[in-house]
Amino acid sequence: MQTLIAYDLGTGGVKTSLFDAEGCPLASAFEPYDTLYPRPGFREQRPEDWWRAIVRSTRAALARAPGGGADVAALAVSGHSLGVVPVDAEGRLLADSTPIWSDARAGTQAADFFRRTDEAAWYLETGAGFPPPLYSLFKIMWFRDNAPALYARAAAFLGTKDYVNLRMTGVRLTDRSYASGCGAWSLAGERYREDWIDAAGLDPAKFPRVVPSAAVVGELLPGPARELGLRPGVKVCAGGVDNACMALGAACLGEGEAYVSLGTSAWVAVAGPRPVVEATARPYVFAHCVPGMYVSATAIFSAGNSLRWVRDTLCQDLVAAERAGGPDAYRAMDALAAQSPAGANRLLFNPSLAGGSALEPSPNLRGAFLGLDLRHTRADLLRATLEGVCLNLRLALDVLARQTPLGDAMLLVGGGGKSPLWRRIFASVFEKDIVETNVGQDAGSLGAAALAAVGAGLWRDFAPLRALHRTRAVAHPDPDDAALYRRLLPLFAQSARAQAVLGDALAAL
Repeated sequence: MQTLIAYDLGTGGVKTSLFDAEGCPLASAFEPYDTLYPRPGFREQRPEDWWRAIVRSTRAALARAPGGGADVAALAVSGHSLGVVPVDAEGRLLADSTPIWSDARAGTQAADFFRRTDEAAWYLETGAGFPPPLYSLFKIMWFRDNAPALYARAAAFLGTKDYVNLRMTGVRLTDRSYASGCGAWSLAGERYREDWIDAAGLDPAKFPRVVPSAAVVGELLPGPARELGLRPGVKVCAGGVDNACMALGAACLGEGEAYVSLGTSAWVAVAGPRPVVEATARPYVFAHCVPGMYVSATAIFSAGNSLRWVRDTLCQDLVAAERAGGPDAYRAMDALAAQSPAGANRLLFNPSLAGGSALEPSPNLRGAFLGLDLRHTRADLLRATLEGVCLNLRLALDVLARQTPLGDAMLLVGGGGKSPLWRRIFASVFEKDIVETNVGQDAGSLGAAALAAVGAGLWRDFAPLRALHRTRAVAHPDPDDAALYRRLLPLFAQSARAQAVLGDALAAL
């Protein structure tokens, strides 16, 4: 039996999954690793930690698989975005710890670049909707300015999953989806903009060559094969950036097919033949793993983390009951929230506990309950929390809907999708059917497995992904609730604008 290995290399750890040749899951294992915070604005991880976690999780997953995983035909990695890993010409790592996507050290370098390059035009061509200092181009500039000897020795600055591929094959490459997040990639031109690299004062030779996401970059070398417990010669495919792999695994293959990822943060993403860029709200765009397609998304920084804050702050009794063997605290919270009517008795919650995203009037926006009075109960606060996340994401959805067609149904992935109540609220707020399938939190892994399947020649294309999704539940909009949320949405947006003004004033104290 031929099998496939998919690695979902996330910011909290790596999930290694085995799939059969048809894309059905066989076994998986997860290994965590740490994020380092050496200085304000710095967010780093150790690439050696990634490799050790990959080795441990691969061996664990193989041990759990029928027949020990049998004959692994190919593997691929989905990697967290905007990573910068310097390596020399022999593939040796030049820094013990390297910046990950959220590392914001390169503010000075971004400001310097935009003195020579129009920032608005740069965004419209790159789709780089995160704060500019997060993008790889500026992090590489930071290495040039602050570690010149390292910069001079570097043969390439690789993405997270590209470093893993290098360890496996000895080959330095990246794929179209990861390259599109470097800050020097033209979405329309499908190439690095060498004039931007020149404006940044960087050597274009240090940017890795780009291949399709399903391309075989090499074969697993004997040394790494021994560590992983695999045979040498397994095909290693280029893989993709996490956003694109998740869209692929969510079967967002055609124009207008979209999904919602509901985790610590949350975003709405849509596939299409054209990138969705808009100068004010600034959706962020990656090239899709599907040739000729793009994944455009809008995000909020606080979703599951805001619900977790409410749990830990307002529901400590439910947490204690769970620890004593009682029901899951989140399920108990859902049961309470269900006792409150739609609109939570005219109580609004803004979930921006981690600050405002690009959608918001200011990064200083902070969360709040609005309209709170003496009649409100804990059930109302819990209902308002779920509704606030949905209303905030509806604003994110509308940014995309103004630019590109969206289907009538939307897949919900991530941990938050386990809540039937939350799915029903989403359906009424979005005025779309919200679909839960068997894929759940494994969309990124399934996307990587699909790349391995196509790269190995087991699949002709990505079409089999659709059949792998089996619908578990569909939440339909409630007409009365939808009408109420339609009236609440402009009030939510108005309150966010007022809170942003207050947040700016508080930040200035």
